[in-house]
Amino acid sequence: MKHGGFRAVWVVLLVCMALVSAYSDERTVNSEAVIIEPFDGNTAHEWTVEGRTSSFEFDWNKDASKFATVLDGDGYPKLTYVPAWPQALFGNNRQGNDYKSLGIWGRFDRRGYNWIDIYPVEVGTTTPFEIPLPGRVHYLDMWVWGSNLQFYVEAFVRDYQGVVHTLKLGDIAYTGWKNLRVSIPGSIRQSKRILPHYAGLQFVKFRIWTQPYERVDNFYIYFDQFKIVTDTFESFFDGDELADPEHVQELWTVSGNN
Repeated sequence: MKHGGFRAVWVVLLVCMALVSAYSDERTVNSEAVIIEPFDGNTAHEWTVEGRTSSFEFDWNKDASKFATVLDGDGYPKLTYVPAWPQALFGNNRQGNDYKSLGIWGRFDRRGYNWIDIYPVEVGTTTPFEIPLPGRVHYLDMWVWGSNLQFYVEAFVRDYQGVVHTLKLGDIAYTGWKNLRVSIPGSIRQSKRILPHYAGLQFVKFRIWTQPYERVDNFYIYFDQFKIVTDTFESFFDGDELADPEHVQELWTVSGNN
């Protein structure tokens, strides 16, 4: 091989090493499951990842497309927490248990591509709240109860650039509880080239779609245990604390600005 050929190969290797270094934290090193919402009716939510605890207050609200039924001024869909759960998760002993799931009662006046949105809101308001998801998320996971209707569920997430991505969680044309899961494609970036490298996702909402050939006059769907599987590894380097936005804000607040 000529000298120029060796140089070209060396340049390619250097570029590859730089890319691996820049995005190395996206490689799964420490995956763990984090329950984002158990749907137990509590508005206080907390999870601890890599020794850091995050606490949020939010509730759930609903919206629907224009043919949602209104009967005597009473509109659909309806939301409530019910004492029901997947036996695969918690067993079937109901005595002394306070497990719950989120129930959705829907009705539409016409068949078609109707939808119901289930989204987090600030407590006591109807203001949407987007849930910051910890780590670099690999999967979204939730238990959904279906009654064999030809519907499907989508999940919406927002990336660090503000772009909202739609992910199909799964069809619910089955009976009873089933665990649905969707992977986050690599095209949805969760890291940046510059510091801080970490650029997490925010959960926006769930959407239930009806198919135009399926009945929509009266149906029930239940959600339980929304969780993620996420990579919580962060590489360390000399001065890494200066790449932590919260720590930097504290430093500049204490030091003052001149």
